[in-house]
Amino acid sequence: MSDQSEVNRGRRNLVIWSSLAGGAAAVGTAVPFAASMLPSERARALGAPVEADIGQLGPGEKLTVEWRGQPVWIVRRTQSMLEGIKKAESKVADPKSERKKSELTPEYARNEYRSIKPEYLVVVGICSHLGCSPQDRFKPGAEAFERDWSGGFYCSCHGSLFDLAGRVYKNKPAPDNLKVPPYSYLSDTRILIGEDKKGA
Repeated sequence: MSDQSEVNRGRRNLVIWSSLAGGAAAVGTAVPFAASMLPSERARALGAPVEADIGQLGPGEKLTVEWRGQPVWIVRRTQSMLEGIKKAESKVADPKSERKKSELTPEYARNEYRSIKPEYLVVVGICSHLGCSPQDRFKPGAEAFERDWSGGFYCSCHGSLFDLAGRVYKNKPAPDNLKVPPYSYLSDTRILIGEDKKGA
């Protein structure tokens, strides 16, 4: 009887250990498989929308966030900055954002301020000439490159100028305005960059 009991106990232990090993193997296979279905860091970097909190952005200040490996500038424009955009109208090459409409400016930003809300500018901070990143020159007044400067961006690499709507000045190396990425407002203080929800 004791021999039979020992055999049964041995079988039971073998069944238990086999079940545990099989379960561990199943989990070990399922976890990498499930993980492979999630988007990789690279995939997220290449296309995932990015949220930006603009609640603490003061008038005349700029916030930079990264989207698809590119800097996206969010500028909270003051009333004088908006007036400067109007003054620059005759000096910019593409005031109505008509060049490459679908590529550079979404439909909801094809207006005087190139934005959904006049107060906030949202543009990719890369010069359309050779991919340099222009510098902020928000203060109006006489500048070495422009006697009656209304404020905007200056690309020191080759001298391109952009107003505070990201519109390129005439007769400058940059062929186009700064790009407006797809974006939408999630609330009064949060912007979603990379997804426009039809300009909502």
